[in-house]
Amino acid sequence: MNQYVAQFLAYLADERKMSANTTAAYRTDLEQLCSFLQERGIEQWNDVNTEAMLAFVITLKEKKYANSTVARRLAAIKSFFSFLRERNVVHHDPTEQLDAPRVDRFPPKAISQHQVDELLELPLQNNSGPEGLRDKAMLEVLYATGMRVSELVALNIDDISFTSKTVRCLGRQGRERILPLSEAALTALEEYLDIARPKLANHAHGNDEALFLNHRGKRLTRQGFWLILKEYADRAGLHDLTPHMLRHSFAAHQLRNGVDLRELQERLGHASIATTQIYTHLTEEETPSNVVGSSQSHR
Repeated sequence: MNQYVAQFLAYLADERKMSANTTAAYRTDLEQLCSFLQERGIEQWNDVNTEAMLAFVITLKEKKYANSTVARRLAAIKSFFSFLRERNVVHHDPTEQLDAPRVDRFPPKAISQHQVDELLELPLQNNSGPEGLRDKAMLEVLYATGMRVSELVALNIDDISFTSKTVRCLGRQGRERILPLSEAALTALEEYLDIARPKLANHAHGNDEALFLNHRGKRLTRQGFWLILKEYADRAGLHDLTPHMLRHSFAAHQLRNGVDLRELQERLGHASIATTQIYTHLTEEETPSNVVGSSQSHR
């Protein structure tokens, strides 16, 4: 059974160009299914029937998994059996009659423009070292573009164009986006590249391509950025702030400033405009349920 799981994961990575994180999530889901089936004496994928799959879903619910987790695992498994059907490994799809549990969609949370302003000022307060300039540049770029953290830490130096005032971003499934940079982001990047990055690169052999480096001169990781943001968020009193909330804030503020929904979809890299539309309610009314704080300022 495991050999087909390995083939499927290779297909996701090589042909569908899914990220390592997404592929790892599929691996976890399918390994759990394999263990469940083997404990019940099922050793071949063609022997899996609807009853076995229903029992698996019931087991997930009995273990108190959230509906969102059950839905995600079922989606992964459905994709896997579709893969097996296309290659004639199985003669029927045991997941066809299974419906994913309803997943409650919670509205995205954003922070106010004033809170963004305060957050972006923190890196250079009481920090004259290279890390402060790096953090300032990262936060400015993240808020100016709305890119995902995984996209931010994957940036290389040559992705930045000071001439066109843009950054080249590779999103999910290798989709490329050219995103405009604000003057504040360009200034922060220029200072970081001129002053801070050479010092960070000297701490080790360095990375010739990576835009943002950690204190060891290596490419900053997603986990590293999370820790950096958490420190600034705590200092700003924004204890619930996550990197994705900055993306939500970017989207809400762009719509409020008159950016077209289709243009915002392209900037965010959403495959469907329906995903982008969830931000429209943030422009209509600021409430405690969707905005952390309510003060406003213009940057």
